[in-house]
Amino acid sequence: MRQLIRAAGGAVLGLMAMACGDGGFTPDPGVRTEDAEAVDLENLRILVSGQAAVFPEAVRADAPSLAGMTLTVEEPLRVAVNDAAATFATGEVSEDGTFRVTDVPVRDIHQGLGMGLAHDGLVRSTTLVYDTAFTGTRPRTDIIDARAWALPIAFVDQLGAAVGAPRLAGHTGDPAATLATAGFVLGRVVDLNGQPVSGVRVALDRSELSDRLYYPSEDLASVSQAGTASHGLFLYVHSAGVVESFKVSVEGQDAYVARNVDVGPGLGVVLSVYPGRYAP
Repeated sequence: MRQLIRAAGGAVLGLMAMACGDGGFTPDPGVRTEDAEAVDLENLRILVSGQAAVFPEAVRADAPSLAGMTLTVEEPLRVAVNDAAATFATGEVSEDGTFRVTDVPVRDIHQGLGMGLAHDGLVRSTTLVYDTAFTGTRPRTDIIDARAWALPIAFVDQLGAAVGAPRLAGHTGDPAATLATAGFVLGRVVDLNGQPVSGVRVALDRSELSDRLYYPSEDLASVSQAGTASHGLFLYVHSAGVVESFKVSVEGQDAYVARNVDVGPGLGVVLSVYPGRYAP
């Protein structure tokens, strides 16, 4: 039985460093590769499987069931720019919340993979499950134990109300803007055990965007720019305009690898930020 390696977004990866067609070798993926199964580098297709669920802080009695919903394996960057080739494969959420998507072509990945959900009652979202920031290369074997988080409209509206209409208008230039229409990033900082980290601040590699970062309060009723509460959440508000690409890390914590993020209008990007190369 092959060794399974933890990787981005709760995914478990096995990456194979092997000879390329030109006689060279792929870069060291930065993870353990013993017993990993090789894939056909001329026709890279993998399995992506895992669990879809409503975002934990959004779970309520009226939270929608995800059973039967379509989900997509996609490139978040391409989704953000409305690229027709953004979707690599589609699958369906089972009654127990699991999903299994086969034959996912990954040759043309630029920065990573996300699991996309779009349905009545939900805000269009994509959850990052693979990031080339960790490996410098595309996945070589299956991604399993991935998580796809669903964001109910009521929950996103609650976060938008916490930010407030004046701030949303200031960031977008539109007094009628909502968090959902603006686009946003919802992240959680966790430790090596996967537990939320409080009292930390995230950093962007583009300082001109730092005023768009907020930290929801414990009850999600307000936001500050001081640092994470006990749930470890942070929120980035997009401009509702052109796509913004940047890297997210944690201030003063070198163990946290800077993550690739691409966000556009009408899109919610969900990710966990954790120390090291392997997800807890």
